[in-house]
Amino acid sequence: MTSAPFKIISAALFAFALLGAQAARAAPMKCSGEEKTCVTNCKKAARVAVSVCVTGCGSRLSACLKTGCWDNGSQRYCGLTKQ
Repeated sequence: MTSAPFKIISAALFAFALLGAQAARAAPMKCSGEEKTCVTNCKKAARVAVSVCVTGCGSRLSACLKTGCWDNGSQRYCGLTKQ
């Protein structure tokens, strides 16, 4: 018979293994995906004209394709696939 702590530890290790496998198979974040999110957010927000906002998204996409980093004005993150 196995002890209760062993079963709990085994279950926890199994869960972590599953989470790790899911993360490994997740699609990498892409510059184009960030641009699509940006445009969607432009359409939702009524603070500025949509065309001005979408133009800004295009500029951010261009910079992202060159550097691999997305900068939304308040946050910058890198390591994006340049697609």
